[in-house]
Amino acid sequence: MLEIKNLTKVYEDGTVALKNVSFSVKDGEFLVVIGLSGSGKSTLLRCINRLIKPTEGQIIWNGINLTELEGEDLRKARRKIGMVFQHFNLVKRSSVYQNVISGRLGYAKTLQSMIGKFSESDEMKAASVVQRLGISDQTHKRADELSGGQQQRVGIARALMQEPEMILADEPVASLDPVLAHSILGIIETLNREDGLTVICSLHYLDLVQRYATSVVGLKDGEIVYQGSKADIMALSDEQFKQIYGAEAERTSASIEGQHTK
Repeated sequence: MLEIKNLTKVYEDGTVALKNVSFSVKDGEFLVVIGLSGSGKSTLLRCINRLIKPTEGQIIWNGINLTELEGEDLRKARRKIGMVFQHFNLVKRSSVYQNVISGRLGYAKTLQSMIGKFSESDEMKAASVVQRLGISDQTHKRADELSGGQQQRVGIARALMQEPEMILADEPVASLDPVLAHSILGIIETLNREDGLTVICSLHYLDLVQRYATSVVGLKDGEIVYQGSKADIMALSDEQFKQIYGAEAERTSASIEGQHTK
C-alpha cells in the first residue's frame, strides 16, 4: 500500500507544484495520473521515489515513510521502485546491455559499481530481461541507434533489473506514435498483471487512460480535482473533463485539444 498524505512541493522560485495532495494506491493497482502539462504529474512521481524532496507531507509505502529516509536507507528503498522516463534517460553512447544491467547498481557494492563489475547472476538476469522485452538482438548496439519504442523497452528492462515492487512511469509514451504507445503500455500492463507490480503512470491522452487504468487521479495546478475507478473514467462527464483540463479544452475520441495541448 502506498499512501500520499498532504504532499506539498514548493520550488525555490516559489512555484507551488503540489499542494496538499492525498490519495492511496493499493498493491497491484495500475493508477494513472492525468492533467495538463504543468499540473504536477511529473513532480508527484519524482517525489514518490525521492528524486525530488517534498516540502511537506508524507509518502508512506509498506509502512515506511519515504520522506524521512536518507543515505543507505533511501538507497535500499529505491531499489524496489523502478522508474520509466518520457525521454528514456539512457546513456546514449553505452550499449543496450550496459544500460539494462545498470539497473543493478543499487545492489552493487561501491567499488563494483565504479568499475561496472556485475555478478554472474546479474548477467544472467539481464539476459533474461532483454529476452522478455524482445530486445535480445539489440544488446550490443548503442542506445542512440535504437528507435524510440526500442529505447523505451530498454528503459523498462533497466527498471526490471531492480526487481521492483512498484514502477513509476512518467509519460512513457508521450514521444511515441499511437501504435508504439499501445505496445509500450501493453508491456507495462503485462508486468502489472503477471508480476503483480503496482504501477503509477502519468498519461496525457484520455483514450489510453480509459484503456489501461484501474484507477485515476486528476491533477490541476498541483491539486487533486478528480479521483475515480476504471468505471468512473469510462463514464467521465463533460463537466468533470473540463474540471480537470479547463473550460477551453475540447474532448475528442483520442486526445485533449485546446490551447494547452502538448
